[in-house]
Amino acid sequence: METVLAGWTDQEQAIAKQAFDMAYGRAIAQLTESLRERIAALQGAEDLWQLHDFLSIQRHSIEGHFDFRLDGILFVFASLVKDKLLSLDELSGLEVGKIAKITAMSRF
Repeated sequence: METVLAGWTDQEQAIAKQAFDMAYGRAIAQLTESLRERIAALQGAEDLWQLHDFLSIQRHSIEGHFDFRLDGILFVFASLVKDKLLSLDELSGLEVGKIAKITAMSRF
C-alpha cells in the first residue's frame, strides 16, 4: 500500500527525488566546466583568490538553491525549470496540479 506524505505519494516522492538529483548533477557539471575554464586561465595569485571567492559564492548558491523538502519543492522545481536545469517532462508522473503550479511559477 502506498503512503501519502504531505500530499505526496511514494511514487511522486521517488519522481521528485530523481528529478532533483538530475538537476543537481547538471548544476555541478556546469560548475565543473566553468572551473576548468577558469583554472586554464590562471596566471597568478590574484586569480587563485578570485577562484576561491567564485567557488565560495557558487557553493552558497547551490546549497541554498538545492533544498529537498517537500513543503517547498514546487518552488525549487520552478526555479530549476526556469534555469533550464530541469524540464517539465522530467517531472512526468507528478499530479497534474503540481505540474501546473511548477509551470506557472517558472514563468516569473
